[in-house]
Parts: sequence; C-alpha cells; structure tokens
Amino acid sequence: MADAHRAARPVIVDCDPGHDDVFALWLAAAHPGLELLAVTTVGGNVPLAHTTHNARVALTVAGVAGVPVAAGAAGPIARELQTAEWIHGENGLGGPELPEPTVPLDPRSATELMADTLRAAAEPVTIVATGPITNVAVLLRDRPDAAARIREIVWMGGSTGRGNVTPYAEFNAWVDPEALAAVVASGIPFTMVGLNVTHTALVTPAVRARLASADTATAVFGGELLEFFCRTNDEVFGLPDGPLHDPVAVAAVAEPDVVARVRTRLDVELAGAETSGATCVDLDGVLGREPNAWVATGLDVDRFWDSIAAAIARLR
Repeated sequence: MADAHRAARPVIVDCDPGHDDVFALWLAAAHPGLELLAVTTVGGNVPLAHTTHNARVALTVAGVAGVPVAAGAAGPIARELQTAEWIHGENGLGGPELPEPTVPLDPRSATELMADTLRAAAEPVTIVATGPITNVAVLLRDRPDAAARIREIVWMGGSTGRGNVTPYAEFNAWVDPEALAAVVASGIPFTMVGLNVTHTALVTPAVRARLASADTATAVFGGELLEFFCRTNDEVFGLPDGPLHDPVAVAAVAEPDVVARVRTRLDVELAGAETSGATCVDLDGVLGREPNAWVATGLDVDRFWDSIAAAIARLR
C-alpha cells in the first residue's frame, strides 16, 4: 500500500501511447500517491502525431482534465524512427474506436513544458518515461538548468536478459540508445524497469475480468485495448496474456516497495551489429565499474494489479 503519510509525489509522464502507456497514464492520474503535472509525447510505438493524439484520447476517456499535454521529439537523436505497429496497430491504439479528444494540445514543445513544469513545481519532480527517452535527453541537453529540479527518472525499458525487438535489445532502448546513454550519464538518479520485471505483469483472463468489473467508460475502453493487445502479443510472441509493461514504471514511483530493485552498473550498447540497444546490466559487478543506476529485479504482481484496478475504478 502507498504510505498514507507521504504527500503525493509530483510526476511528469513522458510516453508514446501504445496500449500499455494508456494504463500508465491512468495509474499516474488516479493514484493518490501521485500528482500528474504534465504529459509529454515522443515518436516511438507509432509516429508522433499518433502518440500525441493517443495521449489526449487516454486522458479524455478517463475524464482527466487540467493536465497539459505537449508533443516532443518525432524521432531519435541520431537514428531513423522505428515503430511497432505490429503490436499496437496502425494508429497505436488498435481495438477500440477512438473518440475525438477534448483534452487540448499545449502549444509548447515537450522540452518547454517539462522545463516550465519543473521550474513551477514546489519540489523536485519525478519524470516517468515509458517510451524512447529522447525527450528527456533533449531536455538535459538544451536546458541543463532543469536537471536540479528533477528528483529522479524512472524509465520503462531495457532488460537484464533477452530483448523483444532483437535478441538482445528491448524496443524503447533500441529505438534511441544514444538518448538513453546520455540520460544515464547525466548523474540524475535513474531507475530502469525492464522486461525481466514487466513480463511478470501478465494480463490474464482473471485480470481482464477484474478490470472490466469497474463497469465505467474507462474500464470498457481499457478492455477493448487489452483484447487487441493480448491478441497481438499472442500472434507475435506466443504470449496470450500480454505483459502490461509501462504501468510498472509508474507503480515503482507510486508504491516504491512494489518493485524490488538493486543498485548496479548499467551501460548501453550503441554500435554492436547484433547488440545495438542492449542494456548491459552488471548484476554481479564483474566489470568493477561504479554503480550508476537502480535496476528493477522483481514485482509484487498482486499489489500491482490492485493499484491498476483501483485507479480504473476512480476514473470516469
């Protein structure tokens, strides 16, 4: 359970919706331990126009108002954008009919919105990134003054083992490894929540039934998303109970003891012909390098789903 005595922690969610990003946004908006200050979008699962539209749709469906949404980088720092329509569909949210969003698009860029939000906040802000981490790297490059206002960066991506887009690389890391390497090197407290943990957050039939029982517009929309997402995960990976990756990173901030983690060394492979985008996690310290990141190693699955179910029940 979240600490009842802890004030809500201010967060910015940087995302590339994507089915699982939608649930990450809902958890960030509805969890009593978090205060969602802003949402920024990046090209990733699908191109930027779709991810930005989808973030606005996700907030609209859930009745979340007053949270600014700004579009950021259309592609990686040094590479061409690679997308994942094969999992998420052509528009990134395959399955339901998408309503016209009522949540407006902020005229600022993601970098401007992040910098303004950090400056205006009463305390340092946590950035939760659930896509390629390009926007955060651009922020730190172009607005180095913003770093002091960031409490920590928690990123869904990478893996301590195998990848999901190549044998060694997870998708978010593979899309923009240069951005990831820059953010890890920034010295800001950094947590990687990788596939080794998120693959335990399986959307079983029992989970789907539980989430649907809220019988709200959010629950209905979420059920349609999960039906599509589980089907494509089954077709591509043989996983009929698709893993809901991105909300695990939000849960790691909302209820820190739900996600176990270790302090270790994290390096990012930038040039390997077969390993580009791999996250090299030295769990045993064999390289003798200074630890530079927290890396997630386990998830309290039951408590995670308790948090997701409670969030959906709180929304419209």
